[in-house]
Amino acid sequence: MSKRALKSYLSDLNKSELQEQIIELYDKFPAVKTYYDFAFNPKEDKLVQEAKTKISNEYFPLKRKRPKARRSVAQKYIKHFIKLGVAPNLVADVMLYNLEIAQTFASERNVPDAFYKSMLNSFVEMTTFISQNNLLSEYKERLIQVYERTQSDNWLYMEDFSRALDILD
Repeated sequence: MSKRALKSYLSDLNKSELQEQIIELYDKFPAVKTYYDFAFNPKEDKLVQEAKTKISNEYFPLKRKRPKARRSVAQKYIKHFIKLGVAPNLVADVMLYNLEIAQTFASERNVPDAFYKSMLNSFVEMTTFISQNNLLSEYKERLIQVYERTQSDNWLYMEDFSRALDILD
């Protein structure tokens, strides 16, 4: 169904029918419920803290012995936050936190090459996001610290990290 057809269909409904449909969508689809819960009660700080806890638990688990160290967990939260419309500065904070915790993890363990490639992808996405949302002044110090640590710890793809930083110029 096109947007135009949907608008036409919705304009034919009276207020109570429209309300019934929205309630039905809210009950049937978790994504709609999540959207409305966030739209009417945006507890962004709570969401960010929850995300940071889950990301931290990926690298430094409290309940299991082995860390999973999956980048996908952080990416899922970041995409979800962007979709919900969470403030860009909070999304950038989670992006940076993900890299910072991953660097701490990498300094304590022997990690595979794929880990570095994955973190490079996160770094590129973060610098692009920060640039697009004009957040450099707010996050420049943390961003430079992450970059410098990739250099001082001799991470693979150091030149690619440097190129990703050029996005900000």
